[in-house]
Amino acid sequence: MTGRAGGPRIVFWRHGQTSWNLESRFQGSTDIPLTEHGRGQAQRAARLLAGLRPDLLVSSDLQRAADTAAELAKLVQLEVQLHEGLRETYAGSWQGLTHTEIRERYPDDYAAFGRGEPIRRGGGELSSEVADRSVPVVLDAFEKLPEDGTLVVVSHGGTIRTMLGRLLGLDPTLWECFGGLSNCCWSVLGQGARGWRLLEHNAGTLPEPVIGDDT
Repeated sequence: MTGRAGGPRIVFWRHGQTSWNLESRFQGSTDIPLTEHGRGQAQRAARLLAGLRPDLLVSSDLQRAADTAAELAKLVQLEVQLHEGLRETYAGSWQGLTHTEIRERYPDDYAAFGRGEPIRRGGGELSSEVADRSVPVVLDAFEKLPEDGTLVVVSHGGTIRTMLGRLLGLDPTLWECFGGLSNCCWSVLGQGARGWRLLEHNAGTLPEPVIGDDT
């Protein structure tokens, strides 16, 4: 991320690995901690992100995101501002189930989800509702940046996808065009004269498989 054009930017950073990621369980808003490997991912990625000299650091208040953010906070001497609005999509009865279990118990909804249709997974939130609660948190923090400043937002794969789609002005039916984020990888938006631009997506230390709720 060197040699970029001037202007402010937002780094959307996904949390590190959890045991439910490894088991292919839908986490949603369930508060699952990082594994030891996940904490190591956060420490490694934080060393890279510290080089961006972030000005503000905001995070989901779920522990997997908050603990990821804390690794960067220690390096850059910033306070982490925790926000419930940055949590992962609430997925109701799907939370805690594996993808195989969901497919067996809710075949019609799971098929619709796989087609990218707007459904309330497990009776939970729509992606557009997640964007409604998360994007204002980001924009409020963005307004507090110094000129050409950097905001780091630590959140979850599904929520980051909705924020990218909303900020880039894409119709919700197109949000699936953003592939999933690997654990502890990030995407970057920059702002220019014509609005937001996607500068990087799923960047990180090394290529890693995407494992999470949206796979």
